[in-house]
Parts: sequence; structure tokens; C-alpha cells
Amino acid sequence: MSDVLVRIKRAVLAGRYRFSEKASEEMEESGLTELDVVESIVTAKRVYKRIRSTSPWRMGKREYLYVIPKHRPHRHPDLHKRQVLAAAK
Repeated sequence: MSDVLVRIKRAVLAGRYRFSEKASEEMEESGLTELDVVESIVTAKRVYKRIRSTSPWRMGKREYLYVIPKHRPHRHPDLHKRQVLAAAK
């Protein structure tokens, strides 16, 4: 597990996080709750990728965003794929 992921998990567990307005809107559109997001971060096994922020508010300071895939131990890994194929029929 990467040092960055460990630091992110520790911050979340200590309650040192906040959601931007954009993140809150995207969570609502996706039907995710704050608990869903926290659970995904705490149970994450890896960081999928790191991207540089393109926010206009970050002109002088470089900020990186880390994409963490949702960990779903109770679901079969191909379930989503099968649902998509079934919906396409």
C-alpha cells in the first residue's frame, strides 16, 4: 500500500476531510452518501491514479487528486459487467 494512501486513510479516520461543493454534487448524482465514500477510502487497497488539479483556484499551488476505486468485497467482480450487458439487450 502506498504512503499516500496510508496518509489519506489516516486523515479520513481522524475526521480531517471535507467535501467540495462539486464533490457533494457528484456524490448526490451518483447516489453516494458520505459514509459510502469514507468506507471506500478506508477499505481501499490501492490508488488507481494520480491527476493534477485543473481547478482555476489552484493557480500558484500544485494540487494532486487521487482516484481510489470503490472496494466491494460482497459483490462478484463481474456483476457490474453482467448488469451492463443485460441492460444492453
